[in-house]
Amino acid sequence: MKRTIYPIHPDFKKYEKFNPPLNPFALSFMQKFMGFLLDQEKSNSEIDVLKLSIPVNNGTIRALLYSPKNSMNNASCLVYYHGGGFVLPAAPSHYHWAKEYAKRVGCKVLFVDYRLAPKYPFPIPPEDSFKAYIWLLENAHKYSIDPNRIAVGGDSAGDELATVVCLMAMDYAIKVPCAQMLIYPVTAHKLETQSVIDFVDTPLCNSRDLEKYQNYYAKNEKAGKWEYLSPLDSNQLNHMPPTYLETAEFDCLRDCGILYANKLSSQGVVTVVNHTKGTIHGYDINLESDIVKESINHRVKFLQSYLKDSYEI
Repeated sequence: MKRTIYPIHPDFKKYEKFNPPLNPFALSFMQKFMGFLLDQEKSNSEIDVLKLSIPVNNGTIRALLYSPKNSMNNASCLVYYHGGGFVLPAAPSHYHWAKEYAKRVGCKVLFVDYRLAPKYPFPIPPEDSFKAYIWLLENAHKYSIDPNRIAVGGDSAGDELATVVCLMAMDYAIKVPCAQMLIYPVTAHKLETQSVIDFVDTPLCNSRDLEKYQNYYAKNEKAGKWEYLSPLDSNQLNHMPPTYLETAEFDCLRDCGILYANKLSSQGVVTVVNHTKGTIHGYDINLESDIVKESINHRVKFLQSYLKDSYEI
């Protein structure tokens, strides 16, 4: 495939010809192979890792609880939902940054391994995500977590799950997360923005990939509440918690993120926006990039505003 040459930053040039294969055979292989990465997560000198099993509708899902060494009782917690178009398991970078949030913010991080399409399409991933959040609220004291300081966050597809958890909490009249962190998020379903039109061949994710992801995930758009598929269309956004939202310049999802941030802000929600330049969707896969490190600093600063604990490492 002939690609457009985009002026992306040199830090991300090594990815400029890569997009994950999204045919059914490749997905099946990646789900099995990458699924083992969760089992490889171990405690280290700074972070304790606890493997958990969380009951959901018709089964259980796996999760990890990352805890800073010597974290205090009544700790805060970030519930994290990884990206991957609702079809790909978490990548090594997801686990890396989850540990960094725990270490640098001083919070615990519940890393949720929700079930994936195409076997488990909409609305199963948001239902799994919400069940994990409810489970944490119900078991907060068991794991020395303050139920009043639980935030949600994620990247890409995981952001949609995070913000839908907030909507579901409103619908079921339970405690809404105290904050949400959304990194190059999915916020709408099949909305043809200018960035969707423009970025048909960008690396890591483009609008052609997005269509494939959506077709795997939303086999039946009426299987669940529309706003759980397209949170941008919700009429409850004025009740959203304080939000950090980050976009990537050369990303088909960029404009949906901007629309969502603008809508939140216009409805009085505290909204912190970071529009990164020279970046592509999933750009924080480069752990050594100074651009990525700067973005991580912004994320940590936001989370500290709502989650910071006193602890010692």
